[in-house]
Amino acid sequence: MEKTKDLFKKCIDFTLADEVKAQGVYPFFHPIDETEGPVVSFGGKRMVMAGSNNYLGLTAEPKVKQASIDAIKKYGTSCSGSRYMTGTVKLHNELEEKLADFFEKERCLLFSTGYQTGQGIIPTLVQRGEYIVADRDNHASLVAASIMAQGAGAIQVRYNHNNMADLERVLQSIPEAAARLIVSDGVFSVSGEIVDLSGLVALAKKYNARILIDDAHAVGVIGRGGRGTPSEFDLVDDVDMIMGTFSKTFGSLGGYVVGDRSVINYIKHNAASLIFSASPTPASVAAVLASLEIIKDQPELTEKLIANTDYVRQGLLKAGFTLMPSRTAIVTVLIADQMKTLIFWKKLFDAGVYVNAFIRPGVMPGHEALRTSFMATHEKEHLDKVIMEFETIGRELGVI
Repeated sequence: MEKTKDLFKKCIDFTLADEVKAQGVYPFFHPIDETEGPVVSFGGKRMVMAGSNNYLGLTAEPKVKQASIDAIKKYGTSCSGSRYMTGTVKLHNELEEKLADFFEKERCLLFSTGYQTGQGIIPTLVQRGEYIVADRDNHASLVAASIMAQGAGAIQVRYNHNNMADLERVLQSIPEAAARLIVSDGVFSVSGEIVDLSGLVALAKKYNARILIDDAHAVGVIGRGGRGTPSEFDLVDDVDMIMGTFSKTFGSLGGYVVGDRSVINYIKHNAASLIFSASPTPASVAAVLASLEIIKDQPELTEKLIANTDYVRQGLLKAGFTLMPSRTAIVTVLIADQMKTLIFWKKLFDAGVYVNAFIRPGVMPGHEALRTSFMATHEKEHLDKVIMEFETIGRELGVI
């Protein structure tokens, strides 16, 4: 008789993290002591933060922090229940109304995290025999949501990244009578590349598909007044649903989806990740409300963000680095070697610059990279420091 396999064997055999730690180049789970946005402290050492999604620097904005404090004083630290039951306070409804207005849609629905948002939308809407048409480079949260839907009988088909010819091929292969939802990031999180939304919308109309755009990395970055990808392309009315997160530009935690009243109402009463999850905390929601007002009142923050990012992008290109295509707040430097990426990350860290290392299995072999992202609150001295250290280490390691 074959011996019963131990469920934990895979855990015992997983040694990669320990091996990397032993080499002193482990790039993950480093605790930040304190932060003021563009500068953070690790173990008492001050560093330029060039890896945060805090695009407009609002996590350190006094008005945003005070709004959270005031909400705790009024509502406490938690709503202690789901939105469906006892977990709704006036702040939730107020934010939903203001976000729907900001994104020029009829209704909005909040979720407790951005990750849960996709899980509340995709498995709820795309059911047995219906199709999810997904970009191959979609965020992991969308991938997980699609797998959940497949478990209940939905069918997922994927098209080559941002390739509209391949998207049309996939749409043509779907039975004509079958309902279908095209799902794509607005700004792709690894590269900062923007979806070809004009092409996507044209094909959706041609093949009678609905559209969901995840604008987590687009809000506050592109579009009129920082309203994201549909606004950037003047296609707000042509995109059925826009989802996003509060953990980036909005300086908080949570997620949202905006769309037509009937669609949002259906999700609201059927999404398991909403019904069976505690609601966003009052402090989190209050922070978003304060951030939203700043985004609306200070469009110059988005202009400063893009100017900062363009400055670094041009500096790194001039130094000879190979960058992924982007005109957003993300600048991704291709290294194309796992160990060299880790060593490069550690040397930057030691030099006082924090970035993110993208290695396998998170990216395909040959696509290992260092992803940098910037804030409206970075000053020129911070940006020059990033460029200088990249160039120095890049030459030392033979990357440039």
